[in-house]
Amino acid sequence: MIDRHARRCYEIVVRGRLSSRYWSAFDGATLVPHHGHTTLWADVVDQSQLYGLLNRLRDLGIELVSVNPAAETDGAA
Repeated sequence: MIDRHARRCYEIVVRGRLSSRYWSAFDGATLVPHHGHTTLWADVVDQSQLYGLLNRLRDLGIELVSVNPAAETDGAA
């Protein structure tokens, strides 16, 4: 049975380094800048919330590289 109340973590990679001015647009997500790209780690409740986050990236003109469910953990993280 699917637990519809469980959050799922996604790894979202975008092109370029997002400056700190964007961080408030992704409240609740962890942004990790790398050379040439930024990784957002976001816990989402459902696909609607995920699509909202992706739409925000689009609206800000940020190029999406990839979206992947984060590897399952044992809860220790």
